[in-house]
Amino acid sequence: MVNVNNNKLTGADYLKASLRSAVYDVAQVTPLEYMEKISSRLKNQVFVKREDRQLVHSFKIRGAQAMIASLTPEERQCGVIAASAGNHAQGVAFSATKLGIKSLIVMPLNTADIKVEAVKGFGGEVLLYGANFDEAKAKAMELAKEQNRVFIPPFDHPLVIAGQGSIAMELLQQNAKLDRIFVPVGGGGLAAGVAVLIKQIMPSIKVIAVEPEESACLKAALVAGHPVDLERVGLFAEGVAVKRIGDETFRLCQQYIDDIITVDSDEICAAVKDLFDDVRAIAEPSGAVALAGMKKYVEQHNISGENLAHILSGANLNFHNLRYISERCELGEKREVLLAVTIPEQKGSFLKFCQLLGGRAVTEFNYRYHDDKSACVFVGVKIAKSNEKEEIMQELTAADYHVIDLTDDEMAKLHVRYMIGGKPCQPIEEQVYSFEFPESQGALLKFLQTLGTNWNISMFHYRSHGNDYGRVLAAFEIDKASHSTFTKHLTELDYAFHNETENLSLKLFLTTK
Repeated sequence: MVNVNNNKLTGADYLKASLRSAVYDVAQVTPLEYMEKISSRLKNQVFVKREDRQLVHSFKIRGAQAMIASLTPEERQCGVIAASAGNHAQGVAFSATKLGIKSLIVMPLNTADIKVEAVKGFGGEVLLYGANFDEAKAKAMELAKEQNRVFIPPFDHPLVIAGQGSIAMELLQQNAKLDRIFVPVGGGGLAAGVAVLIKQIMPSIKVIAVEPEESACLKAALVAGHPVDLERVGLFAEGVAVKRIGDETFRLCQQYIDDIITVDSDEICAAVKDLFDDVRAIAEPSGAVALAGMKKYVEQHNISGENLAHILSGANLNFHNLRYISERCELGEKREVLLAVTIPEQKGSFLKFCQLLGGRAVTEFNYRYHDDKSACVFVGVKIAKSNEKEEIMQELTAADYHVIDLTDDEMAKLHVRYMIGGKPCQPIEEQVYSFEFPESQGALLKFLQTLGTNWNISMFHYRSHGNDYGRVLAAFEIDKASHSTFTKHLTELDYAFHNETENLSLKLFLTTK
């Protein structure tokens, strides 16, 4: 086996390792499909590498197989172990079973049942342990020593990197005229593997790394000059939700990646929809990250007439996530705007307001009586061109309507749009907070028990999108004298929280002024 701590492997070494790996004993050569609709929209030739077509619906089978196949007979006899909440777990289980090796996968306690059952279906033994990936990994490392099993890392090992690099070889065989390749980044195994191999064979092809804004560990490392821990990692695109880039993957990415771009959740949702519309693929959020980055990069750099490829890295989607994706994809595509509009409280006001929209499609319309003089409307409007939002706002302002753009207001999109009409009947002294806590058994009970019964909850909104974290918006009746005690309670709670009392959308629709 190659030593994981060997950080002096050359590009040529990786090329040889990839060519010699036994990836295709279990992995398949996946198709590179032309995306007709988005090619027309972006004025480039766009191709998608369909790694969702692997038997485990993810590229992870490549790296897992490359490392497991290299084990000695003695190591195979002892078995392998891994820690994962998703695609890596399935890759290790599938590859190990095919080679007649016993595998144990340590998965966090809150892992979705569909993923646990998938690992078992591929022949892996599952141990549910820990509240998160880090705790599961620590347990796996402990058991690896106790049981003398070989730990199979998800990304930071030369053999794993070389296995993922086999995708680059296929891309060149399928289309040697590519100008740019867009690759999603989590721990960096895929990006490092693709970049190092492309640069050995056709260095003129640009390799662009793409990360979600909420888990941009490569970008942070590039700024610092070395791998660093992110303070917080967003879990929407959980397949690339990594706190720290690998040491070896960072070395390779720093040397061979040409550029990097980050995308937000709405842009990822829009890319999921694009993939479905064009090739009828249903990607998991992390699987659509590369396409989201490609679209944004093309716009920012005014690219046209090029051959562009992106990697659809996986399709192990929690079905309930589709609800959230469906709600946010139009915003991510810049095809919908959300506005708060104050209009006169008089007969015919709504009709006049709709007439001012000029026949545009209204996607959402929420109203709550404010007083005898005015009403505040929360409205979503479908748009067809980039400058149409400004046109709408100018038209409404010219008609003496007070307009506020909420399109980029996360609180408005996540909570307020579902809670219009929640203003109290009389003024109260309250503070509003947003919370995030792990979706595990008893989490909500712990939340309420820790808060105690000292403060009256005047508003409470809990909405789960099928992610690993639940989100709550809550208001509490708190006077100034007890505010410090309440803040101490929140700190003891040990959940992420933020005071949202001054949020503009809350003031307009949910709280007294």
